[in-house]
Amino acid sequence: MKLVFATNNQNKLKEVKALIPSQIELLSLSDIGCEEDIPETSPTIEGNAKQKAKYIWEHYGYNCFADDTGLEVEALNGAPGVFSARYAGTAKDANANMKKLLNELDGKENRNAQFKTVIALEIEGKLTTFTGICKGSITVSKKGEGGFGYDPIFLPEEHTETFAELPLSEKNKIGHRGKAIRQLIEYFV
Repeated sequence: MKLVFATNNQNKLKEVKALIPSQIELLSLSDIGCEEDIPETSPTIEGNAKQKAKYIWEHYGYNCFADDTGLEVEALNGAPGVFSARYAGTAKDANANMKKLLNELDGKENRNAQFKTVIALEIEGKLTTFTGICKGSITVSKKGEGGFGYDPIFLPEEHTETFAELPLSEKNKIGHRGKAIRQLIEYFV
């Protein structure tokens, strides 16, 4: 079965390819010739995932899935949330995003946060969603060289290492995207 993962993010693609069984041929947006920026105009994480999946189905005719992920911080009323990638501006600069978040949390005792991923699966025009959540907290400084996005400042519950310090196999086991992808895989089993 061919299935498009509606992303241009090579880090996400790498994480997902490590989880998808070999009977599913995973295609990227570049594999299908989709070079445009798919609109993400919904005010919710779920809405953006649905919007991207529908776009690929309607414009390219491929069965596909799309994800949207947000970091939700308790002390910031769920921010950055749907704006996680663009928190410090439209450049989608991970270091600037982390710096802004750490500055906003400076002096705050409550550093509880969660990563939330919603996957929207579009198969023959039928839409299904899957949600993965990983609870944790925001560190006071960056730690680790792996991962991407906010991984160097996100400490998952019951762990002493940030996502950026954990091996990909461990991150996939406990992380938000891994949880949502496993639900997607179970859908096909």
